[in-house]
Amino acid sequence: MNPTMEWIVSAGRAALIWLVQLQLIPILIWFERKVSAYMQDRTGPNRAHILGIRLAGVIHNIADVLKLFFKEDVTPPGVRKFYYLLAPFMAMMIALMTFAVIPFADTLKLGSLEIPMQVFSHNVGMLWIFAIGSFGIFGIVFAGWGANSKFSLLGGIRSSAQLISYELTLSLSVIGLIMIFGTLQLNEIVRGQGGLLFGFLPMWGIVLQPLGAVLFITSVIAETNRNPFDLPEAESEIVGYHVEYSSVKFALFFMAEYVNIVVASGVMTSLFFGGYGIPFLPTEKLIEHAQPVLLGFLAAHVILPAILLVPCRRWSKRLKQLYTDARRIEADFLSAVLVLMALGGLGGIAFFSLNPLSGYGPNIVAAIVQFATFSAKLTFFGFFFVWVRWTLPRFRYDQLMDLGWKLMLPLSLVNIFITGLVLLLVDSLK
Repeated sequence: MNPTMEWIVSAGRAALIWLVQLQLIPILIWFERKVSAYMQDRTGPNRAHILGIRLAGVIHNIADVLKLFFKEDVTPPGVRKFYYLLAPFMAMMIALMTFAVIPFADTLKLGSLEIPMQVFSHNVGMLWIFAIGSFGIFGIVFAGWGANSKFSLLGGIRSSAQLISYELTLSLSVIGLIMIFGTLQLNEIVRGQGGLLFGFLPMWGIVLQPLGAVLFITSVIAETNRNPFDLPEAESEIVGYHVEYSSVKFALFFMAEYVNIVVASGVMTSLFFGGYGIPFLPTEKLIEHAQPVLLGFLAAHVILPAILLVPCRRWSKRLKQLYTDARRIEADFLSAVLVLMALGGLGGIAFFSLNPLSGYGPNIVAAIVQFATFSAKLTFFGFFFVWVRWTLPRFRYDQLMDLGWKLMLPLSLVNIFITGLVLLLVDSLK
């Protein structure tokens, strides 16, 4: 690949990943509000609208953006301005950079051209995540200290202590998986999970390392400051490190938290849930059977909208009974979208039934299906973070520290020891 083409491909991959992360932010915020509403038997957001269209609360995200953008940007007197202004941008940039080594599909081969489906394909992928991710603590420290406020400083110190405590378990919990696959490269770990254990069980990380998976998931929830580990910004605790921020600077901290959720979901997916892989369909088989897989993928685009159309029509009748303004046609608009999706799926089935894939088609279809699989898993774990937040009560700070240092850290060391013994036993039996 010539340097110009390589630059274009790299820029395209980076733009795609940034787009995925930024597009998932409003989805996660919508999940946050609607899931909590359903769990607490509330209606949830349903007031903000554009010309009467609410889109089930999605318009509230647009209202939030406008509110934060036009809100007065106040800088308190006496702040350490360089660090105060650097902190929110550093938090956001670190969160976006961490995703660079996470593979969203297997390497796309187009003849002699090989395109890694990662922004940054390197043989020390996990070290990149730990190294770059650990810089995120500087955004918190700079925010707490740069604001020149006792409360923000205490909040920054408390948050830093929490992150340092759980980073130990976070890094140690994946050592067992690295020992099994013998690599730090995430793409190779995902490929290794494409095999079968005992001939029928997918070799996902959660199957090979169940204790490591539980420790990693718990630690990563703590690292993202999510409930039940949200003490750095909890209303009942010391005021958080971003108490002196407003407008766009506060929004950057807010967005960085959700980007970190996306990154954490991507790492969890890649390490313990097969990444972009589909059980029983490694990349080679997926390319070999690309035609039926594509037809099945298109059939799902027909069946799923058809199923969703039934409750959507019931919702439409209900809206027309309750409202006389534009809200009564919301469900009709969604119904039209579902019908178009189904018609698009039918058109795709008809076209590809008459025109079988050829040339690079199977490779491209395999990459698209793997990207869709990875995106579905990523979205599920984003929902998982929201689900956990509204299910578990908050820890006290002493309980949080006891859990990290007295229980999870020893268990992560035990997990490494047991993994080493099992690997020695397996090698001795060969």
